[in-house]
Amino acid sequence: MPMNLIHRKICSSAKWADTVEERLTPWLAKRDLGDDVLEIGPGFGATTKVLLDVVPKLTILEIDPASTALLRDEFGGRADVHEGSGAEMPFADGRFSAVVCFTMLHHVPTTALQDAIFAEAARVLRPGGTFCGTDSQLSFRFRLLHLGDTMNVLDAATLPGRLERAGFEQVKVKTRPKERVEFGAVKPS
Repeated sequence: MPMNLIHRKICSSAKWADTVEERLTPWLAKRDLGDDVLEIGPGFGATTKVLLDVVPKLTILEIDPASTALLRDEFGGRADVHEGSGAEMPFADGRFSAVVCFTMLHHVPTTALQDAIFAEAARVLRPGGTFCGTDSQLSFRFRLLHLGDTMNVLDAATLPGRLERAGFEQVKVKTRPKERVEFGAVKPS
């Protein structure tokens, strides 16, 4: 996993899970994700726990084997958990009503791999399906937390064009400087 020890401790803590629930619940309430949702890169599962309360069917794709095992143990009875890369998804074209990812894209080591994730999200979405998520933006505190980590922060200015090149339309990007970027896009019908 491309996270240092302190970062892993924070992201696996009950306090972090509570913070995620507090922030993510109202964000999700504004979105219709449909009946079959894919979550890419949930790590320790704080976002998964929230999603399970709001979506009818959830599939998880996690690249880290240890995290995948933890997710299977905790959520395997309520979600379909897969180990694999978001850049090479093991799912059929047009399967999902929505694809989501939260605070994980900055752990993808290159822009090219991020773009591959965007293209794969478009491929596995149904026509009219939604791709949305959030990711952190650069700040001094964020940089300190990521010492020794893989950190490739999304450029919010180029994100709309990148999502359009991946095959999306109706792209919306909202930035909260030094905090996070929120994005949403739709696969054409």
